[in-house]
Amino acid sequence: MFIIKLISYLPLSILYLFSDLLYLIGYYGIWYRKKVIRENLLHAFPEKSVAERLEIERKFFRNLTDSFAEIIKMYTISKEELARRVQIENAHIPLDLVAKGEIVVGMTGHFFNWEMHLLHMMANVSTQCEVVYLKVNSPFFEKLMKTIRSRFGGMLVERATFQREYLRNRNTPRLIVLAADQRPTKAEIRYWSPFMNRETIFFEGAEKLAKRFGHTVIYSEVRKPKRGHYIFTYSLMDSPPYDHAAEHSITDEFIRRTEQSIRKSPDLYLWSHNRWKVSR
Repeated sequence: MFIIKLISYLPLSILYLFSDLLYLIGYYGIWYRKKVIRENLLHAFPEKSVAERLEIERKFFRNLTDSFAEIIKMYTISKEELARRVQIENAHIPLDLVAKGEIVVGMTGHFFNWEMHLLHMMANVSTQCEVVYLKVNSPFFEKLMKTIRSRFGGMLVERATFQREYLRNRNTPRLIVLAADQRPTKAEIRYWSPFMNRETIFFEGAEKLAKRFGHTVIYSEVRKPKRGHYIFTYSLMDSPPYDHAAEHSITDEFIRRTEQSIRKSPDLYLWSHNRWKVSR
């Protein structure tokens, strides 16, 4: 990790030169996950021409390789540079509730660059933030990402231990952030719903948590005005009481908003993830 930390001291403009090279190798050379990406885009946008989908594909690869450079930079990036590169609109929505002693559930999808978003939140907005993450198989990258994500405080909770940790800290006001578009494991609660023109499986941990304990739920949407700069906008998705709420109401609204975000900025979504690997 020492070498990665050393590299991270380079300006992001220099790191982008490496990401440009990685883009050329990954897109035109080894064809990184191109079959999965093209199949996902074909199902998601059947109405678009081949040329339009190829344009999304190329832009996605650019964003993907740029995210590698940005994650390396996050190892040593300053709070000031993060604040210049990342903006959060309507941060007062969850923070006002947390200040009143409440727990807020934040739902988001895998849009670039979610890692910078979370680090900026904990560095410049509030450390009263808990991030639920999925442990990676590689011990090296698991340690690297935990080091990066925890640089400025906040809490990291591995998804497998989340229920236990929540019960232990249920009286601690905070924003709990969940990437709710992850594919559930076999042991998790499953819900099938149409998503980007395919039957898709979702886990409903966020909905179960919000409805059982009466938490407000917010959604985060992202825009990328230029390279290395992101704007995340928070909006209220649902709030208690949930006495008369329909079953799956929060998850259905998350799906609707995520689809809307994808259609606005399709190249910012993580198409290389085999989201539809499991079929009904």
